[in-house]
Amino acid sequence: MFPKKTLKKISFLLINLIIFISCKSPQNNEDKMIFRYNESSGIPSLDPAYASGQSTIWPCNQLYNGLVDMDDSLHLVPCIAKSWEISENGQLYTFILRDDVYFHETEHFSFAEPRRVTAYDFEYSFNRILDKEVASPGAWIFQNVAQDENGKPAFTALNDSIFMIRLSDVFPPFLGVLSMKYCSVVPKEAVEKFGKDFRKYPVGTGPFQIQLWEEGVKLVLRKNPQYFETDENSTPLPYLDAVAITFIIDKQSVFMEFMKGSLDFISGVEACYKDALLTKTGTLNPELEGEVVLLTVPYLNTEYLGFNLKEDLKDNPLLIKEVRQAINYGFDRKKMLRHLRNNIGYPGTSGFIPMGMTSFDPERVKGYDYNPKKTSELLAKAGFPNGKGLPSISLSVSATYLDLCQYIQHELSTIGISITLDVQQAAQQRQMMRNYQLPFFRGSWICDYPDAENYLSLFYSGNLQPHGSNYTHYVNPAFDQLFLQSQRTINEGERCNYYTQLDSILMEDSPVVVLYYDEVIRFTRSNVKQLGVNPVNMLNLKRARVE
Repeated sequence: MFPKKTLKKISFLLINLIIFISCKSPQNNEDKMIFRYNESSGIPSLDPAYASGQSTIWPCNQLYNGLVDMDDSLHLVPCIAKSWEISENGQLYTFILRDDVYFHETEHFSFAEPRRVTAYDFEYSFNRILDKEVASPGAWIFQNVAQDENGKPAFTALNDSIFMIRLSDVFPPFLGVLSMKYCSVVPKEAVEKFGKDFRKYPVGTGPFQIQLWEEGVKLVLRKNPQYFETDENSTPLPYLDAVAITFIIDKQSVFMEFMKGSLDFISGVEACYKDALLTKTGTLNPELEGEVVLLTVPYLNTEYLGFNLKEDLKDNPLLIKEVRQAINYGFDRKKMLRHLRNNIGYPGTSGFIPMGMTSFDPERVKGYDYNPKKTSELLAKAGFPNGKGLPSISLSVSATYLDLCQYIQHELSTIGISITLDVQQAAQQRQMMRNYQLPFFRGSWICDYPDAENYLSLFYSGNLQPHGSNYTHYVNPAFDQLFLQSQRTINEGERCNYYTQLDSILMEDSPVVVLYYDEVIRFTRSNVKQLGVNPVNMLNLKRARVE
């Protein structure tokens, strides 16, 4: 019998051999560039209707396109729609489509003749997202779409090239919503043929198309020879010949394969190998210079602790604003990031809107920094001098974030605030959070689309559970009024002004403790070029090269 480590190495070598063979064909012996990455969590579906997590979004981004796309600077750019107009009242969107976009021809599905994408395909694809039988987790994205006289969503194909969407009310972030992978176009013919199996036999328009998928072992995507986009020199995209994805679960093994050069890219950093890649200050280990490249950018993800402000919870000291503010002042965020995250991320000392978002404004929005004197004053004002009489507060956390919460627990204990850690499974914690069963919980919010509304809506009373995402049960009529006013404002500059006002109200009321604004961190082999990095951590491979 082979030792366990030896078996892992043999298995990985066999997988790569199969991938190499599958990326070759008798008709084409010129494959040169294969980009290889690992997805430890697995890929549940390749159907964009279910693109709700990064493990699904990344491959779907290679397989599909929508009306619009988002570049690495978060600017919305044309994709299948070459242009669009928005009516003066902000409710009618009219898109003019390109006439040179075609669906994939794969080994699993082909059309009688080249199948061009039309406006009717978008009408079908968007209605499919709202189909209750499909049960897409993305159905919420069209909640602002109006209904026609027959009670159907107002998605209208006027002809092959003109597609219109009418909203029930003005919603300025809507164009950004359309950049989400849920809004990808799919062909009715393939969906109807495969039914639920469309998840493993995808047909899209993206820069890559499916070659083979052995679930849990490997996924190979091949270059789409008909892809419609070109670079600045009119060279067809993508440059890569293939993308090969493996599914090694053990994170240490993934790191070792990356260091050997068997993988081209890893995203994020795990505790088991962070010190091998990074210095204590968050820079690349000098020993890896020339071999590994570090790419970073602010990530549109706010990590926080949330207070449950539902007033029917008896004897809850967290309903007292001064107690919440005291907790906010009670620990050093800079020290926490330095010691526990090798300085990955940025201290959450401004508002809930994260760094990297246009309306992030640390000059106008003042959050909380470490100030034990202020904590003592607030506890005394709340009736708990030096913490005397303050009951122990239960903080719910999953194992992944336990070290951060243990640090906060220790820091707060030195100033009279006792925290009890309630460690739960992540899924159970999320469910209890949504049901308002946790007095104090760790949470995070990664943006769905690049508009601060996506963050501030978590505190709008119209989004209380069970139908919304107001997990703190925060209710403030003044906040609600200003929030609704911001959403009736089409001018982006005016809307950003509202957003900073709203963020300031939140920091004063303290329904949350902002821990840090996250950071996208990527490591590539030095022969990987033009991969890029962006604030939503989208994997864009159509311009990547492997030399």
